[in-house]
Amino acid sequence: MSSVQPTVYMNGEIKLKTYDSAHIKNITLAGHSGSGKTALCEAILYKAGVTDRLGKVADGNTVSDYTPIEISKKCSIYTSLSYYEKDGVKVNILDTPGLFDYAGGVVEGAYAADCMLITVSAKSGIHVGTKKAYDNATAHKTPHMFVVTKIDDENANFSNVLTNLKTEFGSTVCPIVVPLIKDNKIVSYYDLLAMKNYKYGPKGELLDAGEPEPTYRIDGLIEAMSEAVAETDEELMMKFLEGEKFTHEELVDAIHNGIASGMITPVTCVSSLDLAGVDILIDYIAKLLPSPHELGDVKATDADGNEVKIAHDNDAPLSAFVFKTVADPFVGKMSFIKVISGKLESGKEIVNATTGGTEKIGKLLNLVGKKQVEVPFATAGDIVVATKMSINTNDTICDASRVVSFPKISFPKPCYSVCVKAKTQGDESKISGAMQRLLEEDLSLTYKQDDTTFEQILSGLGEQHIDSTLSKLKTGFGVDVITSVPKVSYKETIRKKCKVQGRHKKQSGGHGQYGDVWIEFEPCDSDELVFEENVFGGAVPRNFFPAVEKGLQDCMKKGVLTGFPVVGVKATLVDGSYHPVDSSEMSFKMAASIAFKEGMKQASPVLLEPIDSLEVTVPDANTGDMMGELNKRRGRVLGMNPAGKKDLTTITAEIPESETHDFAMVVRQMTRGMGEFTLEKLRYDQLPANLVDAVIAEFKTDEE
Repeated sequence: MSSVQPTVYMNGEIKLKTYDSAHIKNITLAGHSGSGKTALCEAILYKAGVTDRLGKVADGNTVSDYTPIEISKKCSIYTSLSYYEKDGVKVNILDTPGLFDYAGGVVEGAYAADCMLITVSAKSGIHVGTKKAYDNATAHKTPHMFVVTKIDDENANFSNVLTNLKTEFGSTVCPIVVPLIKDNKIVSYYDLLAMKNYKYGPKGELLDAGEPEPTYRIDGLIEAMSEAVAETDEELMMKFLEGEKFTHEELVDAIHNGIASGMITPVTCVSSLDLAGVDILIDYIAKLLPSPHELGDVKATDADGNEVKIAHDNDAPLSAFVFKTVADPFVGKMSFIKVISGKLESGKEIVNATTGGTEKIGKLLNLVGKKQVEVPFATAGDIVVATKMSINTNDTICDASRVVSFPKISFPKPCYSVCVKAKTQGDESKISGAMQRLLEEDLSLTYKQDDTTFEQILSGLGEQHIDSTLSKLKTGFGVDVITSVPKVSYKETIRKKCKVQGRHKKQSGGHGQYGDVWIEFEPCDSDELVFEENVFGGAVPRNFFPAVEKGLQDCMKKGVLTGFPVVGVKATLVDGSYHPVDSSEMSFKMAASIAFKEGMKQASPVLLEPIDSLEVTVPDANTGDMMGELNKRRGRVLGMNPAGKKDLTTITAEIPESETHDFAMVVRQMTRGMGEFTLEKLRYDQLPANLVDAVIAEFKTDEE
């Protein structure tokens, strides 16, 4: 198995190298916002010789945060791809956003990577983003390790962070590189695997620091690591129990296997600012982290719906998965692809297993942030970007000789919505086209028209998610919009029975217009109008019955209270009269309309509000506050159950849709980002009488 990939040197020279899936590593950087993911990516690329300067997030010149909005906000918003090559290994790095509004990026990264590096600040320690990254890794069965960052900060406390990691994530947590501190300053770094003590020179060069002082209790750390290593293999356990020391090779192999199996979660430390520990991390990425080849076959479904397993084999038919899409207004559509088997070659025809269609592979690129390097092909285990293809995120592409489909990524569901209108008249069609491009890029967004209010609703994971989407809409596609709180989709109905007359008479020379009906209106259990006729003696000719029904159907679209659609009405035509010359279908439609409007007024019209089914998961400590919040929002709690995760409870409730617009922010603030919820439309209930006047007044204000 082999593939040709480019090496990018600092002077821009490109050289082709050969790799197989055993010498490719795909890693995702994840963790809490501000924990140093992008700075770590920058430090790795610099130390690996990919860049000739060390960018900073604050200066807006990092490799992975290169879009205008990321530079302005000084944080990651999109998952970016970079790579480096060192010691015969190609490493693809996916730098994911830490803000909860961009959780879709973490899901993409976890799906595509073969290992996750979870960053934890030595200054601030474990946060909700740390736990969510860990949960993402375990949910996808992605091998993972912790990288304690900002170790050089004057308020850093590696010992506390390590203790908290063990407490929170269990006995698999195992340090492999630790800082040695004297007088609150780091004097050296001890590599527990190599059993060597290092320090760094003024230019970041690695120097021998000699034997550490006995006060650092290195033997105890080595003993604890050895015990964790012994747990991974029976022979190693026997050796450990007999008091024998493990060799460096045994430690490396055991931790390598332990990471792949989930039995060991290593912890190392770095300073991305002065580059301390970064070279050791690069070394252990190559030695300890599993390759696609080692992680074994990938489950898929064949054309007949049977489960099959796909090996990372370059000589097998092509199969690959699209895990991310970027709508670049200049380059065009960019599809991020993880090659599972075979060879993905530019210009070759492939089958899209999702759609059944065929197309040719476009130009293939390796990325270092925004820098693009064209390559002729990519092979099993590698990540590559294809341009200007009609494939989408979650599509499987493959050779026609073996059509398979890989499991799709499950993205977070939108929980925050705004109404979107064009700022400039005539831009509506431009919005629609641009939004379609953005929806292809971000599957945690939705954009659709409300069937009742006819507003265009954009939904995402929070205010920042919506803001960045609208910013890209403006800067990338030249469309500016104004937003507002979406109207609630109320409906109207009646509560009592009544009988009314609708009479339409008009004379203006020649044939006139005449229609006269008596209609009984009453409540019923139906979303559609139920129409019946019970006319005797030909008071209304039968050929006018459809016109009467059509007139009523048209009126059901707009009620008398707020103009919202009407439901739950049965109308029975019982009497009327006609004129042999002046009566027509239009006359009886008008008469039915008059009867409907009068009947609605007399039949005790009421407003119905949409009720949603809610499942909200919060830490146990927040359940009381959440119950109070739901009561304040007119919610009805149905039950509480353990969430299946440590110290979390799921509350099931019903809540009026009008009370949920800012619920996403409230849940996030209350739980510091740990809470999650889902909403689904359930039914309509009568709006409480004390709220009706305010809704009617709001509707009249909107009309004016």
